[in-house]
Amino acid sequence: MNEQTSAAQNMTQMSQNMQQQAGPYIVPTPAKPVKEDTEATRRMKENFGFFGPVTFLYALFYAFCMFRNGSGVTFPFFIAASLLYLCFSLSKLGLTLKKGSGFYMTGMILLSVSTFCTDDARIIGFNKTGIFLLMMSLLLKQFYDTAQWKLGKYLGSIFLMVFASIGELARPFQDVVRYMKQRGKGNRTVGYALLGAVLAVPLLVVVIALLASADAFFRQLTDQVLSGVNLENLFDIICRVLFLFFAAYLLLSYLCKHTLSEEVKDHRHGEPVLAITITGLLSVVYVLFSGIQIFGLFLGKLQLPDGYTYAEYAREGFFQLLAVSILNLIIVLVCMSFFKESKVLKGVLTIMSLCTFVMIASSALRMVLYIRSYYLTFLRILVLWALALLFVLFFGVIASIYREKFPLFKYSVAVVTVLYLVLSFSHPDLIIAYVNVQSANNDYRYLSNLSADAAPVLIPYLKELGYDFEVVSIPGSDNPGEYLREQQRVWDGMRENGYKKSDPDGFGYYYLLHLQQATENFGIRTYNISRHMAIRQVAQAK
Repeated sequence: MNEQTSAAQNMTQMSQNMQQQAGPYIVPTPAKPVKEDTEATRRMKENFGFFGPVTFLYALFYAFCMFRNGSGVTFPFFIAASLLYLCFSLSKLGLTLKKGSGFYMTGMILLSVSTFCTDDARIIGFNKTGIFLLMMSLLLKQFYDTAQWKLGKYLGSIFLMVFASIGELARPFQDVVRYMKQRGKGNRTVGYALLGAVLAVPLLVVVIALLASADAFFRQLTDQVLSGVNLENLFDIICRVLFLFFAAYLLLSYLCKHTLSEEVKDHRHGEPVLAITITGLLSVVYVLFSGIQIFGLFLGKLQLPDGYTYAEYAREGFFQLLAVSILNLIIVLVCMSFFKESKVLKGVLTIMSLCTFVMIASSALRMVLYIRSYYLTFLRILVLWALALLFVLFFGVIASIYREKFPLFKYSVAVVTVLYLVLSFSHPDLIIAYVNVQSANNDYRYLSNLSADAAPVLIPYLKELGYDFEVVSIPGSDNPGEYLREQQRVWDGMRENGYKKSDPDGFGYYYLLHLQQATENFGIRTYNISRHMAIRQVAQAK
């Protein structure tokens, strides 16, 4: 027994000695599980032989279409190429276009056509913003179940998708290396050579520029070699190609990972009494205000305030009423999204919506009367368009108050797209020129800054005023900076001769200068219908 106890003590002592020599015992932590690729990511990696070259060709086509040509005939072709690239990519990923995608694609095509039909920079900017939002919504629709998504979910997902995709910056390089390893030694050599050539281009540009500034002989040699090359244009083209290649590849890579949450949480937890109290008090004021509008402004049966004529009373407050109408839309949507369902709340929100219809009509009438007394501007057209948009949107809002499953977001997207297409194709500058030329009160300075869209009205008007169309002729130049400097000298000369933008005898020359600048870089690739019509108008007037 003593021998067994002694043996046990010896074993314990040996174990303690071994622990002291080995140090403290550390419990190993389990390794984090490696997240497996989604099916779409796996397919994208396996088909790099398609995605790499096709994305690069797509980027080259973008540079060809858009280089110094933001609104030419090539723009619709670029948008069509973007949709084709999307369709082919989805096919390679084992996906198909979902039902309803045709609306987004049709809207993008129509906006691109509108872009090359107008010379209005504001409309062109709105068009491109609309195309971007439609494209992002279309992408989300293909990779996620967006049936229950609302406006906030869509905008948040677009924002996250655009910026989070930057985190995929290493993917193109990882995919090309993986692809070359799989294709064998010969293809690896060629692939690495091509990759090295691509990476060497920006380094060569920087090194050559530094060496040229360091040595006169080398600078003279590079000047002779590059005399026929416009480095600024070359750099611009390279940047465009690299930008779109990485933008398209990274965005597609991020979508394939399927990391965005599809869940739409129900936030209607607020006590309806709070919303009823706030909206109820507002509704009392709105009903009183609407009664005044109906009997005072529309029917003219109320006595006007002291010192006011009917025209003066009607021509104020349209911007304030537009702001209140937008505020009412936000309030109704917030109440529907964050407060529990209540019949009383639904009734109050309906009253608010009906009163908003009256405010929209009042604001529109005031704006029309104001335009008749003064003149038309793009901002005033935009206000009337916004009022029409709000008017139609509130029908959907009322429907969603009583029908929970009403697709308010889809309805809103359709309404905004259709009404904006009407605005985009209407050529606001042409309408502005027509209305203002007929008006007794005119702002000639405003007319002088209109785009080529206004030429069918302004050129005949200038001819009636006796303008000399040869006065503003400026020789063309391949250097935009030199051309602008020459144009500035012509402007300075006109000012010295007494021509002013605010005078009927001078504003037309400034308009013609703007028109000549817009049509200076005019050719097959940069063809634009509005500019073509302006050139024809000027040619006929000479």
